[in-house]
Amino acid sequence: MDQVFINIIALMALSVFLVWCFKRAGLPAILAYLLAGVMAGPEVLSLYSDPEQMHFLAEVGIVFLLFSLGLEFSLPKLIAMRNLVFGVGAGQMLLTTAMFAGIALLLGQSISTSIIIGGMVALSSTAIVIKQIEDAGRLNTPRSQMAVSILLFQDLAVVPFLIAIPLLAASSEQSVGIALLMALLKGVVVVVLLLSVGRWLLPRIFNEVARTRTDELFVLTTILIALLAAWITYAFGLSMALGAFLAGMMLSESQYRHQLEADIRPFRDILMGLFFITVGMKLELSVLFFEFHWVMLGLIVMVVLKTLVVGISAIIFRQNRQDAWAAGMKLAQMGEFSFVIAALAVQNQVISSQQSSMIISIGLLSMVMTPWLINVSGKFAQWIAPNKEIEAIITHPTQIEAKDLRNHVLILGFGRVGQSVARMLKLEGIKYVAIDCDPIRVHESRSAGENVMFGDVSQRDLLKSAGIENAQLALITFDQHDKALKVVNAITALKPGLTVVVRTRTDFQPDDFYSAGASQVVPEIQEGSLMLVSQILHYAGVPMSRILKRVRNERKKGYQHMQGFYPGESTEISYSTKDKLEFMHAVVISEGAFAVNKTIKELDIEGRRVKVTGLRRNNIEIEEPDSDTLILANDVLVISGKPRRVERIENFLLYGN
Repeated sequence: MDQVFINIIALMALSVFLVWCFKRAGLPAILAYLLAGVMAGPEVLSLYSDPEQMHFLAEVGIVFLLFSLGLEFSLPKLIAMRNLVFGVGAGQMLLTTAMFAGIALLLGQSISTSIIIGGMVALSSTAIVIKQIEDAGRLNTPRSQMAVSILLFQDLAVVPFLIAIPLLAASSEQSVGIALLMALLKGVVVVVLLLSVGRWLLPRIFNEVARTRTDELFVLTTILIALLAAWITYAFGLSMALGAFLAGMMLSESQYRHQLEADIRPFRDILMGLFFITVGMKLELSVLFFEFHWVMLGLIVMVVLKTLVVGISAIIFRQNRQDAWAAGMKLAQMGEFSFVIAALAVQNQVISSQQSSMIISIGLLSMVMTPWLINVSGKFAQWIAPNKEIEAIITHPTQIEAKDLRNHVLILGFGRVGQSVARMLKLEGIKYVAIDCDPIRVHESRSAGENVMFGDVSQRDLLKSAGIENAQLALITFDQHDKALKVVNAITALKPGLTVVVRTRTDFQPDDFYSAGASQVVPEIQEGSLMLVSQILHYAGVPMSRILKRVRNERKKGYQHMQGFYPGESTEISYSTKDKLEFMHAVVISEGAFAVNKTIKELDIEGRRVKVTGLRRNNIEIEEPDSDTLILANDVLVISGKPRRVERIENFLLYGN
């Protein structure tokens, strides 16, 4: 018992450490769990010589994963995306499965094994692909929507594979078709049964549970429904995962869907982590090391063929060629459900553990490659299916004559903000010239009659071609501090005194722009907050004249009342911005603190580049205390500054160091 407990602690510590390392490196947690399984397995640390010890809990993780997946599906959603999902998605799944099943047959595998191998390779990683696309801010582009649609069909296709594997194991090769037909019939019966129960019974159950207003009862009911549906399908000789998926689909249209998903997520994530650990334990390192050349060959073949199949499938259904090839490269890896199928196939002896290890090795390497594949997918698509009009824009970027323009506005960056400004200028009859470095955006804008040039806005020759000598104003719309600063310097060198307005997301280092010659820096978040405040004051009965005066003063004083904020547990801070944000912090001056009976001036707080924004004494707030204010014990001093400076000044105020 003691050794089992120690092994559990060791496995948890190893998992926590590896997940932390992988997340810091920008890699998905699934890879960390797989590596933890490899290290804890019989070939390294041997914490668990028999992975089956945890198999039951891991299988429950699959049940919860499929339940969550079912919550994402609904009939209206599938109908809205039917052309991409059931056209391109189905084409990709069928062609890829058939192609790799054929390769497996040529290599001497049985029909059952070949079908399962083909299905595993055909799947892509929903979690990794969508996360990478979201992080890049490209989720709503046509090529990303195509990729998501294909992933949607792949997730649906997982369910038949999970049903078929136990039947394939129990059947001879001659009866594979009969086994699949029987699975289909059983599936129809189970679907009708569960959907009927779900339509009439589950809403009433959850309505009664919701009325109790007891969180524990809601969570317990959710878990019970998922496990009960899984048991029903298992009793019919089908996969437990199918029942969980159907249970999720039954509840996908209910008003409790989001609460159900939130309740099940902690159990799902923990148990799925355990599942991937058990998969990693089954990886035979000897296969990875001694068959590394075959693993690399398999990886190259898989990436190339999957990209080709997705591209061809999309082109067959008359999708944009560039979008097709870009989506194909995004989906060239193997998916997390491939590991689910591999584990089930090994358990049912449809494939061998050595074959599973080979497939898992290829899948792991393909997942590691995914961020790079997504980043280069656009360039690859442009190379393999070049758009001649866009190529012409890149080759001949300055086709707009701006020399004859006078008093026009120069818009540097023609994204959403730049385009919004352009529309407002049009309404006022003010001429403009825009410059952007995205060839597709420039092509679309030019086709619509916009005055847009292609190129790098920091190049002085391009600014001259845009008629900067005759412009009345230049607007920088992109939120890249260093590049925007370079552009401001270039503009002031070409035309000193020109009004330059810089748009930024936040108020990071505005003085840099003013020192370089910018006339106005507009922080988007602060301006949005200011407009929100003006609306609130208006509805609260404050006269409009006073609101306008307050807004003008706030802008004039650099948004001083909007500087800094109190961070919380859920505050997200990236490493690129942690030294630029200004935090507010309340320091309680305890008895015996170094700052007691000293003035703010004596402590030289502002000399340490930290502002004193307030002082609270005996529940009375003193806003912006002067430098001669004496600090007493039990005062609460409110300070604002960069995180590290705030930490240092707090130590200084309390301990004098």
